[in-house]
Amino acid sequence: MGGLQLVGEALFKFLDTIEKHVREVRKELDLRQVEELIKAIDEAKSVFVLGAGRSGFVAKAFAMRLMHLGYNVYVVGETVTPRIRKEDLLIAISGSGETTSVVSISRKAKELIGSKLAVITQNKDSTLAKMGDVVVVLKGKSKTEKNEEIAKIAPLGTMFELTALIFLDGLTAEIMNRKNLTEKDLEARHAVLE
Repeated sequence: MGGLQLVGEALFKFLDTIEKHVREVRKELDLRQVEELIKAIDEAKSVFVLGAGRSGFVAKAFAMRLMHLGYNVYVVGETVTPRIRKEDLLIAISGSGETTSVVSISRKAKELIGSKLAVITQNKDSTLAKMGDVVVVLKGKSKTEKNEEIAKIAPLGTMFELTALIFLDGLTAEIMNRKNLTEKDLEARHAVLE
């Protein structure tokens, strides 16, 4: 078998760590922040989502769900994304809240255009959070955290990115419930040209 190992130790440790982390996030979640985010989404003419790197993938996944829910939604940076306007909402996702491109684009949308800014971050004291009209703070492990055990199984921004994805899927469930939507309703907007 050479250097082949059986799957198990690191995988199970990772899954156990994520499960524990999600429970901690649930306990610490400020439901007023979540309510403000839902209200901002509902009141926006269009919703724009933004993130860099893996947080960008999380943003795209959430944009897809918002589209399935019937919202007019765009991903910042795509070639078919129109101009953001004052009556629109920008949702910026950044674990550190300091990602240069995300901060710069958010500042432009808020200060030059006058759009509302919602921030999803793990850093309540970040540049991005300080700009936000709505800020949802999710517990995560920073890229520089010195916990070697977690770093071995969930490197860099993994904890925040997974937490953000799970939280936003939970937010999707909450919005579905409030709008009395079913999976069939979402399916009617699901892509068929795949």
